[in-house]
Amino acid sequence: MTRILIADDHDIVRVGLRPVLEARPGWEVVAEAKNGKEAIIKAMATKPDIIIMDYSLPMMNGVEATYQIHKRLPNVSIMVLTIHDSDVLIGQLLDAGARAYVLKSDANRHLVAAVESLVQGRPFFNGHVSEQLLEWARRREKKSPLSSREQAVVQLIAEGHSNKEMAAILSLSVKTVESHRATARQKLNLTSTAALVRYAFRNKLAEL
Repeated sequence: MTRILIADDHDIVRVGLRPVLEARPGWEVVAEAKNGKEAIIKAMATKPDIIIMDYSLPMMNGVEATYQIHKRLPNVSIMVLTIHDSDVLIGQLLDAGARAYVLKSDANRHLVAAVESLVQGRPFFNGHVSEQLLEWARRREKKSPLSSREQAVVQLIAEGHSNKEMAAILSLSVKTVESHRATARQKLNLTSTAALVRYAFRNKLAEL
């Protein structure tokens, strides 16, 4: 039995994916999550074989959630299913531990094939994404100046969370959150929280 967790903040996506996946013999959806923090908690509780992870998740985006899950459960295969077609994002997710990347616009053609590939222990990147990976490798110096943890903090700032709330979500001390916040502002040469929020939305770390 292949055990699958779906992490997506849109009910319609989770509802749509479940029957498609469970129509395959031996595949079972064991849990669903609506945000990145919940994805980590449910992954730890259910120990799935495969996680289908949206990038644009509330509280903790797909990069940070992928990193946290991969660190704790290195044998779990994580596939990112997203609307974002970005070579930089693909590279960040690959660094975080993702083993497959499928655009939502291509899900009808590639979703099942991607899961099958992961079941067989192989990564999955279609031709278009493979070309972007090569481009990302050439342009690696253009990656975000922020670490994945700093990006997670900036996302939570844009979502309106306090330092105390961010510390609880990220399992960090308030002092560490404050340090990441200050470092992010310094790296980006920004002087206010409002500027950090604008940066988050402009760079798709958070969504309106």
